[in-house]
Amino acid sequence: MAESGPLVECELVKIVIREESDQQYIFLKEKDGERTFPIVIGIYEAAAIDRRVRGIETPRPMTHDLLAHVIEALGARVLRVVVSSLRDNTFFARLELMRQDGEVDLDCRPSDAIALAAQTEAPIFVAEEVLESVTGM
Repeated sequence: MAESGPLVECELVKIVIREESDQQYIFLKEKDGERTFPIVIGIYEAAAIDRRVRGIETPRPMTHDLLAHVIEALGARVLRVVVSSLRDNTFFARLELMRQDGEVDLDCRPSDAIALAAQTEAPIFVAEEVLESVTGM
């Protein structure tokens, strides 16, 4: 796996959805600390995360539901998601899957990675350098 230095486990603590805006926010907080930061995401990803957190079922699988089902049907599971870097005010993430033959590391938008983490109850990690950059600590 492509490591980006020390990783800090975080949790999703808040979702802010403003239907009149293109920018929605999710807030991650380090699990054993106080640092919290927002990530700007799209309305569809925010709605998917919000539905999952609230336990709202849809009559048909939505995109992130489908992706979780495909991963499972292929004999893999979401090991973890990692917000790995911040470049030019854009967050980058990795989706780490576990298969029988080993791990698979995929480039992923943080919003999609976190939606899948919410769907599969996989842990969320953030690179320490990203946390330091966004929280100033």
